[in-house]
Amino acid sequence: MTQVITISNQKGGVGKTTTASALITGLHQRGARVLGVDLDPQGNLGFTLGLEIGAGCTTYDILSKSRSIFESISSTEYGDVIPSDVLLSTAEVEFTAPRREFMLCEQLQLVQDRYDFVIIDTPPALNILTINAYVASTGLIIPMEPEILSLVGVSQLRDTYETIRSSFNPNLKVLGILMNKYNHRLRLHRDVLDMANEVAEQMDTQVFSAKVRCSVDVAAAPAYGQSVLAYRPQSNPAMDFRKIVDAVAGEAFPRPRKR
Repeated sequence: MTQVITISNQKGGVGKTTTASALITGLHQRGARVLGVDLDPQGNLGFTLGLEIGAGCTTYDILSKSRSIFESISSTEYGDVIPSDVLLSTAEVEFTAPRREFMLCEQLQLVQDRYDFVIIDTPPALNILTINAYVASTGLIIPMEPEILSLVGVSQLRDTYETIRSSFNPNLKVLGILMNKYNHRLRLHRDVLDMANEVAEQMDTQVFSAKVRCSVDVAAAPAYGQSVLAYRPQSNPAMDFRKIVDAVAGEAFPRPRKR
């Protein structure tokens, strides 16, 4: 069964795209068939994985049904990607048809049997794009930084998550809260981690045991069209993200690629 995993937090700058690109790259390296879907109008996921922003078909094209999802998939050395562009910023006012919450789900059902994992990157907002991602997903990963406003974003997300479960997708689960830019030596970071564990318990989930440490390599990697796993595979963040990939992949991977 295909796992569809959304990376989400309404707070910006918490490492959603970094997390999505690391998962896509890490799962691909383990032999999984992976599709990345960019629902952020900024289009950073495709750029991080080596695609040119604004080139080719995008998620806007498939949600507006002006192009097929098969035309919109771009292949990279790290897996397949459906990129995004700024036209998606009109989604809230443009996509108003009945069952608009299921637009992405209906499209992904056409290609899901081709993939082991679909990883969805979302905008820093709880809007119709994010709702589409939740409705289409089997699991959520919530990245956050160890600071209070980021934790507030997680708490606000919880209400949306519970609404989606009760109204549209009862099978949706939070796989875990992921702590980015963590420094265990800082008192604030330890205090926020304690509070994040309390929120995780309320959501019947976990804070991933692996905390992603801060490094300039994370910021530098997108300039080379790579995730940090490919750009600096021996860096602290890359090693931390591999532990997250291990937790997500389970025992099914790695497996030999078909020749």
